[in-house]
Order: sequence, then C-alpha cells, then structure tokens
Amino acid sequence: MALTIYGIAFSRAFRSLWAANELGLDYTHVPTHFMKESKQPDYLAVNPNGRVPAMVDGDLVLFESMAINLYLARTYGAPLGIDDPVDEARAVQWSFWGITELESTLLRAMFTALGLFGEEADPAKANETLNKGAGRALTVLDRHLDGRGWLVGDSFSVADLNVAGVMHLARNARLDLSQWPNVGGWLDRCYDRPGAKKTLEMARSARG
Repeated sequence: MALTIYGIAFSRAFRSLWAANELGLDYTHVPTHFMKESKQPDYLAVNPNGRVPAMVDGDLVLFESMAINLYLARTYGAPLGIDDPVDEARAVQWSFWGITELESTLLRAMFTALGLFGEEADPAKANETLNKGAGRALTVLDRHLDGRGWLVGDSFSVADLNVAGVMHLARNARLDLSQWPNVGGWLDRCYDRPGAKKTLEMARSARG
C-alpha cells in the first residue's frame, strides 16, 4: 500500500503534508476535514481518536503529527532526517516542546484573530493572548536561535519543520512576532522552502 496521509492542510495535517512534500514523496492525500469527516466510521477505523492527521505506510498506521513526521524523517532521510542520535533526541525535544509550550496558546490566539468558532475577530486581543500565554516560550526559542540558522545542527531538519509547523498557527493569524526577531527570521527561512510553499497553497485551497 502506498503512503497515505489523511487530513486537510488547514489543520494539524499541515505539518505532515509539509513533511511529505519536503521529502518529495509520492503519496496519496485523503482530504479529511477535522470536524464531521473525521468522525465517520471509515476514518475512525484508521484513527479511533477521530482527529487528523493520520498516516498509513504499508502495514503501519500512525496518528499524531509529530510522531508521523519523526517517522517520515527517520525512514526517508534527507532533508529532514538526522543521523546523529544526540541531535535526533534534540529534534524530539523541540517537537514535544512545540506542542506543550506553544500550540494551545497559538490556537486560542488564531481563533480570536480570525473570528473562528464563535469568537469575535479581535487582533489586539489575539496578540495579548500570544504574549501572555506564549511570550516566555517564544523568548526561549528566540534566544536559542541567536546566532543559529536552524534549531538542530547546521541545516533544516524535522526539528525545524515540526516547530515551524506549529508556528503556522501564528502566521495564519498574522500575529505580531516582531519582539522575537530571531524567530521571525527563522520562520521566513523555513517557509521559503519549496515544500512549505506547496503545502501553504494546499492550505489556502482547503480553507477556501
């Protein structure tokens, strides 16, 4: 069975679609919406949690975007794979960090900025949410990137893709990241990659 990725690009599936595009993989994309479609029996047979993304690669079925991306990087190699086990552990560290320290705040800020799910669109309030909930974490990231091009090692890797994939929420919401200039520059480098550009176009199409 060919590699298959479920989810729409305007969701957490963005991260795994970006990984597949970055690796230049031949894959089947099943655009599964994170609301109604992800709760249907045929999809629940793939991911019983009823969330996206999910991935099937041969006999392997995986859910959770970070797990999928770490698997793809390890299995398919450059440019996402990391050979050194210490740096690979650091990539896992940053991947978990992006979820635990950033994602929930960025989601709330995006909903407020864009007026989604019953929120009233309020960019100023969204930036307040960002600063209050994720300011400390973004300062940690900004300091780590001081004098560095990438999160781990000397080149773009799955570590950068996973954290930048979470930060896609901030870019979607056009949140003000100017007080973290190293983060802003790093994000520009990440999103200037062809794999990112292709996935951003998929996200625009999915959002309509």
